[in-house]
Amino acid sequence: MNHFVIAGARVFDGETSLGIVDVEVADGKIAGVGERPEGADLVDGSGATLLPGLIDAHTHTDAEALRQALTFGVTTEFDMLSMPQQMIPLRRKAAASNDLADVRSPSIGLTPAGGHPQQLRKGEGDPPWPTAASREEVAAFVEDRIAEGADYLKVLVEDGRLFGSAPLPRLAPELVAATVRESHRRGKMVLAHAMTVETAEQVVDAGVDGLTHLFFDRPHTAEVVGKIAAADTFVIPTLTVIASITGEPAGRRLAEDRRVRPKLAAEWRENLSGAMATIPREHFGYALETLSALKEAGVDVLAGTDAAHLGAPGMAHGASLHDELRLLTTAGFTPTEALRAATSVPARRFGLADRGRIKPGLRADLVLVAGDPTVTIGDTLSIRRVWRNGS
Repeated sequence: MNHFVIAGARVFDGETSLGIVDVEVADGKIAGVGERPEGADLVDGSGATLLPGLIDAHTHTDAEALRQALTFGVTTEFDMLSMPQQMIPLRRKAAASNDLADVRSPSIGLTPAGGHPQQLRKGEGDPPWPTAASREEVAAFVEDRIAEGADYLKVLVEDGRLFGSAPLPRLAPELVAATVRESHRRGKMVLAHAMTVETAEQVVDAGVDGLTHLFFDRPHTAEVVGKIAAADTFVIPTLTVIASITGEPAGRRLAEDRRVRPKLAAEWRENLSGAMATIPREHFGYALETLSALKEAGVDVLAGTDAAHLGAPGMAHGASLHDELRLLTTAGFTPTEALRAATSVPARRFGLADRGRIKPGLRADLVLVAGDPTVTIGDTLSIRRVWRNGS
């Protein structure tokens, strides 16, 4: 049994700062907060802050990515679309290994034949994508995803133009609504890719539980923000990928950080430094203004990056979540609010009651960082040590 105490560190428990208190870990769980029993090994936390393991609420992942994420203190990723042939064994591997971040997934998302994101995955060796072309076919689609182990369902309402594509077939509103009905009947959330004001309003009207991106094709309207707040729909802004789409150099700056460079292979540093730059930069401002309005309306915001595979520029698993937190603060979040968006809020909204907080009985998924990120959010990158299940 591993038994140790992290002593002398400031503690952010996922909701608030507790000051300098000791945290006891035993057998992979948090055994006590504010206690230092005799006989436990001591980990010196002086000058540092202890955080819950970070959660990236939007990725597309594999084993290499989960290993890389963990080195940056990301102990859980919420995959947002993957091939079941890879994800089913990966979930088993991640659950059994403390060398990888844990992962949850919807398996394949519902998109029309030839729809987004298939235009971005050419050369990835994907098998034929299942879909549903009518309301009558939706029940079977949902059942098949649940049989694959889906933790939640995803729908994609996207015509591809924000990504520089020729117009693609777009999922019909009635299919979104049918997916929500069938998934909710089976106790599963539905998340939606919708990056325009029009499509965001459409999927919120259909009853989806969360938006996997901000919408940024034009300035937001008070009506759509009000609908999101009234429906208690959460939002994963993915400012990281929006920066890439709009040509903002956020990824390049992150790749040059001395705390990032040694942890990334050359090809990932190059990937992080790139950008899609498919629409004008002013749209990034639209995203920040929308996020500020959502925050003011009381909408739950979850930190997520859309980090995917090599060839999806501007992002890197693990590293990008830290920049996502910085970008949240540019939209008016305090550092503490940004930290909640990567710890307690995603854990609560995805129903993972065993993580996201530093409380007795929860998993010892922990990150020790130099400095105080509740004051200076960039200190999250100054990682001293990461534990997953106390290891």
